[in-house]
Amino acid sequence: MHRDDIEFDSEGTTVRGWLYRPEGTGDVPAVVLAGGWCYVRELVMPYYAEAFAAAGMAALVFDYRNLGSSDGEPRQHLDPWAQIRDYQNALSFLERTDGVDSDRLGAWGISYSGGHVLVLGATDPRVKAIVSQIPVVDGYRNMRRVHGTLGYRRLWQAILEDRRLRAREPGKRTYLPHASESPETELSAWPFPETRRTFAELQRTEAPRYENSSTMESVDLLLNYDVGPFVSRLYDTPTLMLVAEGDDLTLWDLEIESYNRIPTAKKKLAVLPGTSHMTLYSDRAKLTLAADEASRWFAAHLLGHGANPRS
Repeated sequence: MHRDDIEFDSEGTTVRGWLYRPEGTGDVPAVVLAGGWCYVRELVMPYYAEAFAAAGMAALVFDYRNLGSSDGEPRQHLDPWAQIRDYQNALSFLERTDGVDSDRLGAWGISYSGGHVLVLGATDPRVKAIVSQIPVVDGYRNMRRVHGTLGYRRLWQAILEDRRLRAREPGKRTYLPHASESPETELSAWPFPETRRTFAELQRTEAPRYENSSTMESVDLLLNYDVGPFVSRLYDTPTLMLVAEGDDLTLWDLEIESYNRIPTAKKKLAVLPGTSHMTLYSDRAKLTLAADEASRWFAAHLLGHGANPRS
């Protein structure tokens, strides 16, 4: 396989990524990949892209607008609907890319983007197969659960203060950490010490562009994020959901609830044993297990390797 630097326009902003191509000639299927909260393209996703390329598919990994190598302001601002449009524009880029079969495109997402690809598959018929891994499915319920009552009060007050600041002084905004080592005393979007430690190590070893920060408005937007109205539209799109057995960050029970609302018979739930949300980043054995599941799903539904829709 080989990897090319690419860029494309997304609503007037230059978005940059990597296109992985398998060996050989001829048009091949392609999968588009993007990350979760504050992720940059170097963070874990290349492992999945390489697995898909090894299976005979192209893979496009990109940084959303406002993050990493892509342009866009304000930096570290996460608008989920803008990110979904970045996915759509990545599909449009793949459609006009030589060597890519535009009729065989898939979408992969993890954590926040695990929810994005469910919305994308429901709203964009170009997506012919989906892998949704440990997805965020309901921002409001997720935030209420992980912050707890007192923590959520602090979070809500900070959001209101940010709204007032942006109304009073346009152009100004507040920021908060992605995660904190001391969530009892430091407000963060995702109040888990293991998240902070894992991403700090990934920043040190493979993703130097990662920043432990987002706009406060990003969390405000998360509270209105809900894939519920969209999953019921997935009536004929092959959909694999990968759930970590011990996931209390994006909440395995909410994920399975969403999975059960997907009407297509061409769906599969894979519960990864002995895992948590963060071990799918820190433990390469767990990551390999997830990548293998995803590769088999895309191979079955984009390459035609396996006729069983639940394989």
